[in-house]
Amino acid sequence: MNMTDLARTPKQIGSLIRRTRKNLGWSQTQLGEKAGLRQETVSLIETGKPATKLETLLAILAALNLEFRIARRSKGQASDIEELF
Repeated sequence: MNMTDLARTPKQIGSLIRRTRKNLGWSQTQLGEKAGLRQETVSLIETGKPATKLETLLAILAALNLEFRIARRSKGQASDIEELF
């Protein structure tokens, strides 16, 4: 995972989580076990389910040794904002 990877939508967050999990050689079940979640929950997050609880997302990030950061939005394209709604 690149230190500058950026995610602005649930689908982008899910893709980054899936890529990191696969780079570690873990199955969804293995990630779920490490995060205290079911495999089905991991699958929903990886596909970008928008109603994921923040607590659940943080558990997955911790299991993957990733962290959640908040920063000013960099210049993006108008389509980035449209994806949010």
